[in-house]
Amino acid sequence: MSDYAGDLAPRQAWDLLASDPSAVLVDVRTSAEWQWVGGADLSELGRRAVGIEWMTSAGEPNHRFLEQLGQAGVDADTPVLFLCRSGHRSAAAASAATAAGLGPAYNVAEGFEGDPDAAGHRGSVNGWKVAGLPWRQS
Repeated sequence: MSDYAGDLAPRQAWDLLASDPSAVLVDVRTSAEWQWVGGADLSELGRRAVGIEWMTSAGEPNHRFLEQLGQAGVDADTPVLFLCRSGHRSAAAASAATAAGLGPAYNVAEGFEGDPDAAGHRGSVNGWKVAGLPWRQS
């Protein structure tokens, strides 16, 4: 059992974001991942995903993570959904947010790219992209 509000499949995450305008999607991958791999596109919902690195591009923990969540408008009454590549960093972020009294906090369990396939490549088994949800690449 997790210490946050729960794990959501990408389609469940989308449905929550679509049904609750106060819900915030926070992409906790690195800025390099946002730039080169792409990210969730919430423009049809009239908003954007918030990018806050859980780990910096240098591989260090982001010590300002909780502060940056607050700056993004996340508080004790804000449903917040965390997304990373595969659902591991986002689970840790959801736990940290919950421990800080923020949320309810959810983990998008399959992440943006999902699990690796038999050849070790992501983006074909599950995840936000495979679910056919809106995304864009810069």
